[in-house]
This record gives sequence, C-alpha cells and structure tokens, in this order.
Amino acid sequence: MPDLVIHPATKPLFGSVPVPADKSITHRAILLAGIASGRSRIRGAALGEDNRATLAALRAFGIRIEEPSPTEMLIEGAGLLGLQAPAAPIDCGNSGTTMRLLAGVLAAQRFVTRLIGDASLSRRPMERVARPLRMRGARIEGNLDPRRVGEITAPLDIGPLPAPHTLCGIEYELPVASAQVKSALLLSGLYAPEATYVREPIVSRDHTERMLSALGVPLRTAGAMVELDPSGWSGELPALDVEVPGDISAASFLIAAAQIVPGSHVTARRVGVNPTRTGFLEALRGMEGVFAVEARGEEMGEPIGDVHGGAAALRATRVGGEVVARAIDELPILCVLAARARGVTEVRDAAELRVKESDRIAAMARVLRAFGVACEERPDGMLIEGREEGAFTAAEVESEGDHRVAMAAAVLGLCADGPSRVRDAACIATSFPRFVGTLRALGATIEVTSDGGAESGGGEGAKA
Repeated sequence: MPDLVIHPATKPLFGSVPVPADKSITHRAILLAGIASGRSRIRGAALGEDNRATLAALRAFGIRIEEPSPTEMLIEGAGLLGLQAPAAPIDCGNSGTTMRLLAGVLAAQRFVTRLIGDASLSRRPMERVARPLRMRGARIEGNLDPRRVGEITAPLDIGPLPAPHTLCGIEYELPVASAQVKSALLLSGLYAPEATYVREPIVSRDHTERMLSALGVPLRTAGAMVELDPSGWSGELPALDVEVPGDISAASFLIAAAQIVPGSHVTARRVGVNPTRTGFLEALRGMEGVFAVEARGEEMGEPIGDVHGGAAALRATRVGGEVVARAIDELPILCVLAARARGVTEVRDAAELRVKESDRIAAMARVLRAFGVACEERPDGMLIEGREEGAFTAAEVESEGDHRVAMAAAVLGLCADGPSRVRDAACIATSFPRFVGTLRALGATIEVTSDGGAESGGGEGAKA
C-alpha cells in the first residue's frame, strides 16, 4: 500500500483548482438515473471508489452505462421496476451510502439481493436503515453484531417483496439525523401507494429531496420533516441531465490548508454550497478563518460557488449541535484547524464519528497527539488545545483505512518541523483520487512511496 511523505510548506499555497464531483450528489444522480425512464447524462463526475461502487451495482442490475469520457456518464434507465436480479452479491466496497441507498430501492423488488462490503463497511451499523424499511413491509436480514445488542451489519439480504404486495406508507421519526436513512426511506417511498413521512431531530443534508423535487416527485419539506405523497404522481422518473458540482468535503481540505500555511490563497472552483453541507464554513467563520463564497448559479436545485480561502490567525471555538450534522464529514479537518488555533476547541454531539470508516474520534486523537497536539477524547467528541505558533512535531501515522483521516494528517504535515508520513494512503481514492496532485499544483511537496520503498515525485502518485 502506498504511503505519503509530506514535507513542511516552505512557501504559500496558491492557485485555483477543481475538486472531485460531490460524492453524495453523484451517488444519488447515478441511482436515480438507473430507475428513471430514458437516457440520463451525468457530467463533471470524475468518480472516486465509493461512486464507482454505486455504478457497478447498477451494471449488476442490468443497467446499460456508457462512459464516453472520464467525467461523463450516459445511463439507460430501466424504470422503477426494471431492475434485473443480480447474478452475484453486490459489492459496495467501503461505501455506506451505496449500501443504505440501495436498500431503499431494493426493498420493493421482487428478487433477493445480497449486499456485501469491505471489512470496514461490514462493521458499520445497518439496523438504523433496516428497521424502518421492515416497518413498511420489506424483508431485510443481516449479521447480528456481537458488539452491539440489537444491531446488524452487512452482508444484508434484501427481498423479495412477493407479488402482489407493495410497500406501505410510513411515518417515521429518526432517532439520529441521517441523510442516508432518510434517503433510503424516500427512495422506497417511490414504490409505495401511500405517503412517506420522515422526521429528523435536526435537518441532515437534503440532496435527495432537491433532486427528487427537480424530477417532479411530489415532495414537501417543513423544517426537519419531509413528506413524499405519491397520490396524483405518474409513478415515473424522467431522465436527468446534470453537471455535478464539486464536493465541499474535498474542498474543505484545501481551504483548511490555506488557513494554516502562511501567505496562502486557494480557490476551489464550482463547489456545491448547499446550506445543509456548509457547517464547515460556519465553524471556520467561528474560528475567524478567512474565506469567501462567490456564487456561480444552481444545478437541479443545488447552489454552486467558488470557495476562496486564505491564511488566517485562527481562534478556538465550540462545534456542536446542528452544525455537526452539517459538517459531519469535515470534522477531521476541523480538528486540524483547531490544532492551529489559539485556545481550546471543543467538538461535541459528534458520537456518529465513532461508526464511520474508522472511529474518527479515536483516530484523530491519535493523529493529533502524534504531531504533538494535546487533546482529550470524549465519548461524543474531543477537546483540542491549539498551538498557534511553532511547528508541529513531524510524525508517522496510520490512515486506519479512512480517507478523511489520511487527508487530515497530510494537511497537518504541512506545518511540521520535518517530513511526516501517512501510512496506507490508498484509501484517499475513496473520495479524492487526485488529492496529492492537487496539493502539488498549489505548491505543496508530497511524495508517494510504495511499501516504504523508493519515493516517487509524479505519475500515478498524484492519484493516491
């Protein structure tokens, strides 16, 4: 597995760069194109491994897909009930979004599907999506989790829903805000003759709602409640033509690097700035960070903008409540900013980080301590004592198979007192395949090594 060797920044980071297409929006665009009627076109989606898992799943269901260029897909939709029974289990890789969103669609199919994943995904909790789908008539079984009573994990066996039965309407209140579970229930609601009501404790990302509304699905939102009432709806999704905006989660690593490398000014172009995803920017504002968003229009209801970031004298803040829900994927890089801020930053209400690709609270605590940053781990977050001056201690850390932990550690390395190493960095391709190349384009010095061997200055290293 490749490692990254990150050298301390000796000059400002500077430039205007693209970022990968928004991973969450791309998942949904691919899946909806597969169950739409007609040929859909998805542009701008240079796919990471998670999105490729969703694409491969559609192919396994008999959906015809062409990729005329690395950033364009043409998908021949089969309609809501046109999926074919797969010949083998569907491998979701490391993608919890793939598994949970597919569960919503597969709950209404007349065949059985087994969903499997890698070791990390196979440890993640799935009862949260299985339970409400069962309540509306689906058959879902998984492995009992010996670590958590009443919990199941992948592999998941879903279906069949025997004819002539259909899924029933449901009114469900999520115990924890979850865009994946909410989306699974809304997707399953496309197959139910009665209404679907989903309420969350706080509003999670709403990409599914925006995309379904843009496709003519009768959907209403009121605060943290979403209603999908199919009465009067044709029951057919039209083909879509969408250019996916850039991923704000990927952009956050570049904007954060600009904050902590003196003299830097970085722009991430054409980034999705959906308000349910901008908790990172709100937290950065609370830290007196330097950034601006330049509006660039909309795409299928999704606001888009160029995000500019520059070097800043950061101060500690508190991150919790609904901001956490809107910044859950960006909390690892917010920990990096906290390490460079004046004072003690508190992250709370983030217990969900314990069940991501890794236990991100524990993983980031280990990374911070390795770089000489004092922190206190708590059940739902941590306290981080910032070091606003002086270099961090160069460190060698493990990615723990988590792309966001690996990228956060790499950004920390830019402010260390010598070269730092992030081991097992291949996981970065999950969401930001050209992370290394992008940082190099901005002026960083990063090398990619193979199993601790000779260092590489270019080529495929840019894809780590």
